Amino acid sequence: MPLLPERKISFYIIGPSSSGKTTLCEALSKRLGIHDGAFVREVARTVMKEKGYSRDTIGSLQMQKDIMEAHFVQESSLDNSGFKIRVCDRSAIDAVVYAILTANSVKVGEERQQALTESPGFQEALNRYSDQRSIVLLLKPVPGWLVDDGVRSLEEQDQCLRVFKKLLADLKLFYFEVGEEMKFIEERINFAMGLAKL
Repeated sequence: MPLLPERKISFYIIGPSSSGKTTLCEALSKRLGIHDGAFVREVARTVMKEKGYSRDTIGSLQMQKDIMEAHFVQESSLDNSGFKIRVCDRSAIDAVVYAILTANSVKVGEERQQALTESPGFQEALNRYSDQRSIVLLLKPVPGWLVDDGVRSLEEQDQCLRVFKKLLADLKLFYFEVGEEMKFIEERINFAMGLAKL
């Protein structure tokens, strides 16, 4: 069991489909001995199941709003917790990216981005992501990793990555990138821990 840091540290693992987000989150949590209550797992599938959404409705702005709201609830629950290290599989940012990516025009995409990111809930989440105690890792697509499981959107991963990067730039949010240059899970764990000085 590693020594706990003196300050709270939050990891936010984001990126396109099948880039290794959940794998990294689970492995990092296991390595660090993260309490299950300090691990925010992917909420999109749960929201889709509860509200009757499917891959065919991924373009629905309401679906992305619902997913974003679910993230707010999960992330906010950690704010007053005593857990020193928290790991989040995705973030509210992911929902905004998919709202932009599935818009039928650039103008609509810009309107969706503005509507979602200017909401009080997102601004509160953005403060968490911008905190110096937070580490945002953007995982890039790795050729050969995309698998169709009937739930994920098989969107153009490179385009999705571009939307992520543009949104992060618009939000002035500092982040680190991990891609095919670092495929092995041990490398990714050590990189994340190194960023957190663990």
